Amino acid sequence: MPGTGSDRLPAALLWDVDGTLAETELQGHRLAFNRAFAEAGLTWHWDLATYRGLLAISGGQERMGHYAKAVAGVDLGADRLTALQRAKQGHYRQLVQAGELHLRPGVGRLMAAAANAGLPQAIVTTSGRGAVEALLLQLLPDLMPQLAVRVCGEDVARKKPDPEGYQRALALLGLVPGQVVAIEDSPQGLAAAVGAGIATLVTQSQATAEQPTAAFAGAGALISHLGDANQPALVLHGPPCPDGQISLGYLHQLLQP
Repeated sequence: MPGTGSDRLPAALLWDVDGTLAETELQGHRLAFNRAFAEAGLTWHWDLATYRGLLAISGGQERMGHYAKAVAGVDLGADRLTALQRAKQGHYRQLVQAGELHLRPGVGRLMAAAANAGLPQAIVTTSGRGAVEALLLQLLPDLMPQLAVRVCGEDVARKKPDPEGYQRALALLGLVPGQVVAIEDSPQGLAAAVGAGIATLVTQSQATAEQPTAAFAGAGALISHLGDANQPALVLHGPPCPDGQISLGYLHQLLQP
């Protein structure tokens, strides 16, 4: 297998979505929020720096509620926040369906390898189910059956960095933490996976690339992306990957004590 001589495999892969499968945060969700704000007559505009700061808060509705109170100095109320979130989700789906978002390097290759090996795969995300399904349908239509287990924001009481989502995914798969690998891009996602006892590979995204390396200290490996033949991954921390393509065998190394 590329990147390692091992033929041993993890029992399952657990995938984050935003920033991990595609660069959805800055060029998808952020734009959708701004369009929803303009549509609602709000003067808010989340630039790149503002949005990166807000990513410390998991969940779109929670993010807007925090910004309204802490920055804008207003309390929009639950009903208006719900309406804004619904409008934002509509704008996000439009961006996805327009082909504005693309898989990150190596995602399709690694997912297909896991599917061919018969490994279960699951989604664990703070995003809503509608946004997740729109993205999967657009970018990974042939692999949707292999991603039938999806733990989304509305499925949990506590979103990342709480481990509840990962614990729920393990229960649905009937597996234990030491058998699986999570793939994340953020400190919050890493904390959630590690909190559930799961070995984690972090692929830094546009939204998290400015985070200090220390923010990902709990990761089994920290890389630029998963890598393809014409776009090799850079390993910032963890086992070396000579050909720059993260493989199932490489991920299995992260399970070693």
